[in-house]
Amino acid sequence: MLLLLVMGFVFISLLVAGAAMAFAPSGATTIEARLSEVTGGRTKAAFDEGGYDSVKKILKRIGEAAPRSASEMGKVRQRLVTCGYRNREALPIFYGVRIGIGLLFFFIMVSPLVKPNLGLALGACGLGYVLPAMALARMAKRRQHKIRLGLPDALDLLVVSVEAGLGLDQAIQRVSEELAFAHPDLCDELRLINLELRAGKARSEALHNLGERTALEDVTSLVAMLVQTDKFGTSVAQSLRVHSDTLRTKRRQRAEEAAAKTGAKMVFPLVFCIFPSIWVVTLGPAVIKFVQVFVPMTQK
Repeated sequence: MLLLLVMGFVFISLLVAGAAMAFAPSGATTIEARLSEVTGGRTKAAFDEGGYDSVKKILKRIGEAAPRSASEMGKVRQRLVTCGYRNREALPIFYGVRIGIGLLFFFIMVSPLVKPNLGLALGACGLGYVLPAMALARMAKRRQHKIRLGLPDALDLLVVSVEAGLGLDQAIQRVSEELAFAHPDLCDELRLINLELRAGKARSEALHNLGERTALEDVTSLVAMLVQTDKFGTSVAQSLRVHSDTLRTKRRQRAEEAAAKTGAKMVFPLVFCIFPSIWVVTLGPAVIKFVQVFVPMTQK
């Protein structure tokens, strides 16, 4: 029984490690692609020899076999796209990770390392199943925040490019190239717009896809403004300039709102962390003196 538990623990640990490596964003994708072109695909062979592809296939099979509802699949797929995972294999791999972590927590709670308890093990299994979804939601919010921060700079560069004589499509491509180092997430989304336009999609459809991928209010309003500008034939540069000023005003208002909430958020650290130490420092000597004086009087 102990050997079976150890083997299960090791197997699920390998599954979780492989899933983490599969979902980890790689910064050297372009370099690996160029190396594979030069070396005739040896980089891909070396990657497969590491076993990552096999682990990913196992997680994919587990995720495909897991029961799931269509509505939940749509929400999870949208969140994966918002995080930047657009591969079709991302959804089954994510479900495989959830099941693997849930089973890992279950085996840990029923192992001899802790006191076996079936109810506690089932609760830990449910927690392990929920944790990846919470982590994915946090990753999506973090990426949305990065895109929101880079949007005003991208709009300024778009205004400069359009006023310099470039068309909107060429300006978007230029921005995606120039700001790739400072705002890689936003530039990645803009680069996808160019790819969709080259594939033959209409500009309005490509822009609407941008709003759906990011699920960000600022991007959705920008898309609506660009679509209306294209439909009614108004000045793109003037519309972008006005929208850029609006986004900067919203960003300042968000900063003021966060600053206004600081006082309320500081109440709990003050009450539970700082005030007790102040009471000990200020009232401690008086309490000690009080005990030294009155305790002998009570014992007489």
